Amino acid sequence: MKKQINGQLIEMTAEEVTARQAEEAQANINKQARIDAETTKENNKTSGKAKLKSGDALTDAEISALFGD
Repeated sequence: MKKQINGQLIEMTAEEVTARQAEEAQANINKQARIDAETTKENNKTSGKAKLKSGDALTDAEISALFGD
């Protein structure tokens, strides 16, 4: 891998490559966590709406998804 410093491409050290790969892996984990949280929130909204229509009790997560905290 290469990096750019002062307009020049130079080869990264093994430690820099490892650190960069770890950063990329963590970024992917964080992105997936955000996607999962949004999916869960949307699922809770859908479930909460259905329960409101049918008269069933809502969970705290469903209430939060529908009405916010």
